[in-house]
Amino acid sequence: MFERIESNPGILGGKPCIKGTRISVEFILELVASGASRADILRDYPHLTAEDVEQAIRVQSRGRL
Repeated sequence: MFERIESNPGILGGKPCIKGTRISVEFILELVASGASRADILRDYPHLTAEDVEQAIRVQSRGRL
């Protein structure tokens, strides 16, 4: 279901992050809450994909943080 999200105790203290990065779901949600659009995030973090951002938002909406 959330194949782009992983939690690893050795990365960011186990916080859920985008697989293969040190970008936490929490960080993406903070960007969205501060008014950043998905396009803004993808422009500023070009190594992320639209699916990465969508899964981060969906994880939070399902209470999986």
